[in-house]
Amino acid sequence: MVKGLLVAFVFLLSAVAVFSQSLTDIQNIKVDNLSDVQIEQLLKRAEASGMTEMQLEMMARERGLPASEIAKLRTRINKIRSGGGSSNATTQPSTSGESQLRGLNFDLEEEGQKEVPMTEEEKRIFGFSVFRNTQLSFTPNLNIPTPKNYVLGAGDQLMIDIYGASQFLYDVTVNSDGLIFIPNVGPINISGLTVDAATNRISNALSNIYSGLRGSNPNTFMSLRVGNIRSIQVSMVGEVFAPGNYTLSSFATVFNALYAAGGITADGSFREIRVYRNSKLVAEVDVYQFLVNGDQKSNIRLEEGDVILIPPVQTRVEIGGPLRRPGLFEVKSKETLEDLIKFAGGFTSNAYPNIGTVMRTTDKELKVENIEKSGFASFSPKDGDSFIFGELLDRYENRVQVSGALIRPGVFALEPGMGINDLIKRAEGLREDAFMNRATLYRTRPDFSLEIVTVDIGAVVRGEAPDIALQREDVLNIPSIYDLREEFYVLISGEVNRPGAFAFGENMKVADLVLRAGGFKESATPSQIEIARRVKDDVSGKLAEIFHIDISKDLKITGENADMVLKPFDHVIIRRSPGFQRERLVRVEGEVFYPGEYAISNASERISDLLKRAGGLNQFAYPKGASLIRRNEFFKAPSDNQIKSQNLMQVKQNSLRRTGRNTEAEKYLLERIDGKIAERGGDLSNKQGGLLIDDFRREAIEELVGDTLNVEEISEKTLEMIGIDLEEIVRNPGGVHDLFIQEGDVLSIPKLLQTVRMRGEVLFPTSARFDEGLGFKGYISRSGGFTENARKKRSFVVYANGDVRKTSNFLFFKVYPKIEPGSEIIVPKKPEKDSIPLQAWIAIATSVATLALVVNNIIQ
Repeated sequence: MVKGLLVAFVFLLSAVAVFSQSLTDIQNIKVDNLSDVQIEQLLKRAEASGMTEMQLEMMARERGLPASEIAKLRTRINKIRSGGGSSNATTQPSTSGESQLRGLNFDLEEEGQKEVPMTEEEKRIFGFSVFRNTQLSFTPNLNIPTPKNYVLGAGDQLMIDIYGASQFLYDVTVNSDGLIFIPNVGPINISGLTVDAATNRISNALSNIYSGLRGSNPNTFMSLRVGNIRSIQVSMVGEVFAPGNYTLSSFATVFNALYAAGGITADGSFREIRVYRNSKLVAEVDVYQFLVNGDQKSNIRLEEGDVILIPPVQTRVEIGGPLRRPGLFEVKSKETLEDLIKFAGGFTSNAYPNIGTVMRTTDKELKVENIEKSGFASFSPKDGDSFIFGELLDRYENRVQVSGALIRPGVFALEPGMGINDLIKRAEGLREDAFMNRATLYRTRPDFSLEIVTVDIGAVVRGEAPDIALQREDVLNIPSIYDLREEFYVLISGEVNRPGAFAFGENMKVADLVLRAGGFKESATPSQIEIARRVKDDVSGKLAEIFHIDISKDLKITGENADMVLKPFDHVIIRRSPGFQRERLVRVEGEVFYPGEYAISNASERISDLLKRAGGLNQFAYPKGASLIRRNEFFKAPSDNQIKSQNLMQVKQNSLRRTGRNTEAEKYLLERIDGKIAERGGDLSNKQGGLLIDDFRREAIEELVGDTLNVEEISEKTLEMIGIDLEEIVRNPGGVHDLFIQEGDVLSIPKLLQTVRMRGEVLFPTSARFDEGLGFKGYISRSGGFTENARKKRSFVVYANGDVRKTSNFLFFKVYPKIEPGSEIIVPKKPEKDSIPLQAWIAIATSVATLALVVNNIIQ
């Protein structure tokens, strides 16, 4: 039952591709009933089946579609192709047109032919996928001239052209009796004749009415061509997926029929396909000849009533291993293992072709046989055989290798009598840095263990020691002198443009290293350059030797160590000039005469000095509300290199001309700026974030509050407000209230504030106009009073300048902070208390009862 359903499913899938079989009722089509959309779908289905418009038209004529309908169809197709569409046909798909198309096995959905999944065994059968491939339909080409050996039959349309002294065109069709009727000539029997033979017979018959066709010097000529090709019916039997009768074009071959039937099953023969005509065997088709040699001689053209029989496979064997296409193959009785290897595409490059192994069956059990290469041409496979071929061994029979300090190290062929000197010559000699005192020869013993042979390579090369004969798989390693020592470098840090480690060079001096590091920064001091040198062989506890030299800005060394040559691992430290300070900016905003940015003039500058430089307070200033905004530990200040890059970017933008081209000097300037922007410093002086102590302070805060507070929220606040008493600062400049200013400070002086804000656990948080006569409770009343969750004794006031004062207690009274303009009253919420569960109350009651019993016993 399952097999029958599978066969039916495959048959339905193959019906779309076999276009000739689908046109069963095409003679009933009315083109006027088809919409443009339906005709386009008809064309798409034909193209998906591998047919052109011409082939579609010829197939329609062959199936009996009237010439008038064919003309209409051609006209409609041309209009659709040109984009005009049809003027006299319906624009919407009609019901009658849809039914006609469905009668032709055209469903109107956009579905192409789908490939039927194959099992793993089917995939391994050689040739199985040929007739299951939707891209290879074997559709006959109807656009070629009719072959001279084409056998005419009932249904063929013949076009007989008379030209020359007489001209006429006869359009006749071979009837079911094999006759054609020509006016004034009568019936002519051409059934079973080829086109060539029929041409002679018709010419002889027409010569009775066209005398010019006769004689040695005729003046009238005749040509015969076949118009509509007839259809034939063939039978597919045996091991095909969909056996049955098929209507095909008379040009169809055996392969067309096999494809129409869905292909050969896994049990069918691909090499003994038999074609019977009139109950006689006329051909035996071998698909392998087409797949292996491209030979289609046996793929004959079919005729009406042919029967194609696909018998079960008789001998199928398996071949595996390193071959081009391993799998299951069908072999004939006289074919040998050599032929089987040819079918499998031959051996791959890594195959061992000298011997093969076959597992085959006997009458009782399985057995294994080995076949030498000389017997491949005489060994006959039998059904069920499984041939296996091995691969080459992953080893070399004559390989030696040399690595290390040679001109061309690598892999070389071992020759008889070859020694170390010969191997070095093959590698084009030793490099100048080769370590001559010792080399290592790694040798593989017969038991695959490793042996180390020490070689005095210098003595061998000079001939002072006997050469060593090489063996298969020997590996000679000659180290470089640099492989045996630590890689030398020197360090430079501090005020240079590119601090870091650089390769050491002999006779290198400090000036050379400074040059490699991009020169001094503007902040560098040419004096007090320090060189730290490693200490060797000193057990006194000394950690480094320290040298000091002086060097000018133009890299001229002076002083007692002027001729000092650097040694490997020396560390040169360039100090910052004590008189160099980068400008630091602060800002004044609000009610002063000259708000804006100011550079700090000296380290001792205070708020009063900054206020004086800003022109002092104007008439609108509210000194009590003044505050100082300052960066905290979480503010990451840009590094010196980042500041320099930002400034250079602005220089570059301002140097680019908006119109015209830059001058030569400007071009060189832009190139230098690009190079400077790309420079990166690596020492602590160029770190981002300012002083290193800020990092420790920030980490300590994160550790302390990380478990209870959200560290991310704290770190997002990089600025803090510091409460200051500006009135006191103005009265007493330089006093304790007059703070030193720092980089990034913002002195903010507001206008006179006239409101007070209430926030937190009040019934209606709002802002109220400042009234000097109102106190803390008065403003709370203006916000509707405290809520039930208000924590009154923890209330506090934030003043306009950033100061904070909390509510205090005196005896049994609460002392609330004084309210000033711009103040903000904050009422916190009571902490939530966890209710005592029932089990806790039971435990408490039990404990009290137990205690009462104990006391009672003691009293008694």
